[in-house]
Amino acid sequence: MLQAFKSHINTTFPKLNSNKLLLAVSGGLDSMVLLHLCKASGLNIAIAHCNFNLRGKESDADTQLVKEEADRLQITCHVEHFNTESYAADNKISIQIAARELRYHWFDEVIKEFDYNYVLTAHHLNDDVETFIINLTRGTGLDGLSGIPKVNNTIIRPLLPFSREEIHTYALAEKIIWREDASNASDKYLRNSIRHHIIPRLEDLNTVFLDNFKRTQHHLQQSSKLIEDYTNVLFKTLVTHTDKGFSISLTKLNDFENHDAILYQLLKAFKFKDWSSVYALKDAQSGKQIFSETHRLIKHQNALLLSVNEELHSEIVTVEAETKTVSFPLGILEFNKVEALAKLKKHIAYVDADALQYPLTIRRWQAGDNFQPFGMKGKKKLSDFFKDEKLSLPQKENSYVLTSNNRIVWVIGHRIDHRFRITKLTKHITQIVWHF
Repeated sequence: MLQAFKSHINTTFPKLNSNKLLLAVSGGLDSMVLLHLCKASGLNIAIAHCNFNLRGKESDADTQLVKEEADRLQITCHVEHFNTESYAADNKISIQIAARELRYHWFDEVIKEFDYNYVLTAHHLNDDVETFIINLTRGTGLDGLSGIPKVNNTIIRPLLPFSREEIHTYALAEKIIWREDASNASDKYLRNSIRHHIIPRLEDLNTVFLDNFKRTQHHLQQSSKLIEDYTNVLFKTLVTHTDKGFSISLTKLNDFENHDAILYQLLKAFKFKDWSSVYALKDAQSGKQIFSETHRLIKHQNALLLSVNEELHSEIVTVEAETKTVSFPLGILEFNKVEALAKLKKHIAYVDADALQYPLTIRRWQAGDNFQPFGMKGKKKLSDFFKDEKLSLPQKENSYVLTSNNRIVWVIGHRIDHRFRITKLTKHITQIVWHF
C-alpha cells in the first residue's frame, strides 16, 4: 500500500511533496495509517488533533495516543480541546455539526497561524461509498452521487482510492497502534448501519464491487465537470449583473431545452430547497417570489431576479463584554485578551480594548456607512472603500461590520478603523478572530 500511496501522491497531488502539511489525526485506524504513510513517504507533516470532550476518559486516551506517536515520530502536534456540547447548545445545532464546525474552523486558524499549505484528512473509499448510499436514500442529483471531493479548498483527502480493508491490512502489517471509538459499533447511526450491513452484502453479491464503484464514480465526476463547464458558458448568455444581484433572462432561457436543469445549475449555490417552486416561478405572475436560507428569487416580467435576502441580513447581533464567541451569518467571531500583536492577517483584528464601548454590534453594512480606514486621516464611505478594494457585487452584499457606540470598529475581513488601532499608549489589547 505504501508504494501505491506514493504513486498516488506523485500522480494526483505532486504539490504535497513540496508543501507544509497538517494531518487531521483522531487516533483512529484511518488517520493513524495516514500519518504513517505520510511519514514513510517523506512528506513535511505536522499533526492536528481535536479533543471534543464527548467520551470522557476515552477522549483523553485518544489524545494521549496521538501525542505519544507524535513524540515517537518527532512530529509537531497541535492539540485543541473543545466544549462541543456547550457550543452545540449555544448555536442550536447537532453535536455532529458542532464538532465539524469547531474542527474545520480550528484547522483554518492553525494553517494560517503556522503557515501550513494544506490539511489532509483520512476519508477513504468506504467512506465515499457510504456517503453515496446516504445521498441516494435521501434523494439527490449528480452532485450527491459524485462522491466526497478529493480536494476542497485547502482540504485534501489522499486516501479516497483506498478501501478500509487495505488500510486495516496495512496497519496490521506495520504494527500500527490505533484506538476504536465504541460508537462506531452501534447501528443506531445510518452510516454505521450501511457500513455493517449494506456494503458487506454488496461485496458478497460482487467481489469487485468497490472497483466497479470507483470506475462508476469517475464517470459521474467527469459528467459533473462537463456540466459545470457548460453552465459557465450558459451563465454568460443568460445572466446579467444588477444593482441588487443577478438577472436571469427567461426569454433567452426559452431558447434552450431542459429549462429546469439549467436553472438548477445556475441557482444551486444559493441554498434553495423547494426546487418545484423555483421551476414554477418561470410561469408565475410578476411579483411572485420565493426565498432560500440566504437569497430571494423574484419573477419580474421576463426575468428572474436574484438578490440577497435583506430580511435575513438585517439581523443585528449583540456582543457583550463577557462574550467569548458569537455567531453571525458569515461565521463566528472570537474575542480574546492578548498581551501583544501577532502576525497581521485579514481574518484577525487587533484593537484597543479600552476604546470599545459595550455592547458591540455585528450587522450588515448599510448605505451611508463611513469609517476612518486604518492608516488614513479622514473618513471614507464604505461604498467608496469597497470600490477601491475592487470587491465584487456578491462580496459587497455579504460584507459585515463590527460597531461600538455606532462607530465602525472593523469592516470584518478587510480593515479596522484607525480610531481603534493599537498605539504606544494602549494598555489592553483585544484580538478578534473571524472563523469563516
